[in-house]
Amino acid sequence: MNDHRARFLQLALRADALRFGEFTLKSGRSSPYFFNAGRFDSGVALAGLAGCYADAIEQAGVAGALGDFDVLFGPAYKGIPLATALACEFARRGRDLPLAFNRKEAKTHGEGGTLIGASLQDRRVLIVDDVITAGTAIREALAIIADAGGTAAGIVIALDREEAVDPATSRRSAAQTVAIEQGLPVIAVATLGDLLAFAGGSAELVGQRERLLAYRQAYGSDLPG
Repeated sequence: MNDHRARFLQLALRADALRFGEFTLKSGRSSPYFFNAGRFDSGVALAGLAGCYADAIEQAGVAGALGDFDVLFGPAYKGIPLATALACEFARRGRDLPLAFNRKEAKTHGEGGTLIGASLQDRRVLIVDDVITAGTAIREALAIIADAGGTAAGIVIALDREEAVDPATSRRSAAQTVAIEQGLPVIAVATLGDLLAFAGGSAELVGQRERLLAYRQAYGSDLPG
């Protein structure tokens, strides 16, 4: 497992962003684990998370899985602090990237509109978010970027659950569906497969592995990422 993946999972456990138990998801499924990026709620935790994002992005670029981009976009709400922290991390590494994000409701006074921050006009935009569930938020972000005259270059998320949206009809995950439909690379800092490998090598988490495997057997994607 790549270092940034193990580092991310360790950070998520320390922040209580990654939890094990019995959780009912929005889909109605009962999951043995739950990820909540909102638990990265301190400067130290966000800085560590941003470093993991930056490493995943840089590795994807070197591998040719992600093209060039020149602005970061954080969809409201969780994408806003994630993209902001990532912009700070890239600045620390010597790359000063513009940053933009959206409001959920359009502002009717002042400058108005739904966009805050850098212009997206004629720019290649990297979308920064926590997870992709049904893909609705990403499609909304893509529409905002297009309306602002930008071009989406890719999407980076923290965790890909590698979970089929509807196992009865397709074993394609939400991330795979977005990547295929939109023709965009989707880069994950870590995946369910990484979590399984990490749990197998951890005395503390090895007891969770069988439940994770059973969940993947029931709902996991079987298409290549």
